[in-house]
Amino acid sequence: MFRRREAVPFAFVAEADHFRSNVTPPPRERLGASQIVGRVLLGLTVTAGLVGSVVFGMPSLQAGESATHQQQSEASDNR
Repeated sequence: MFRRREAVPFAFVAEADHFRSNVTPPPRERLGASQIVGRVLLGLTVTAGLVGSVVFGMPSLQAGESATHQQQSEASDNR
């Protein structure tokens, strides 16, 4: 017969079907109202931070010069 040449640590992979368990894990605990509210507030805080950083960062991302930042010297007016 043909014998497998697998390394010893991986020999269990071929026989993994023989060792399946019929024990089901316990059901998850339901979240309480305070935990749900806490997670919602955390999500809103993170979202508000991201939106705020985009809103405050937009002026620095704009290319070109705006009309409010143009400077003219008085010396160039008399020429």
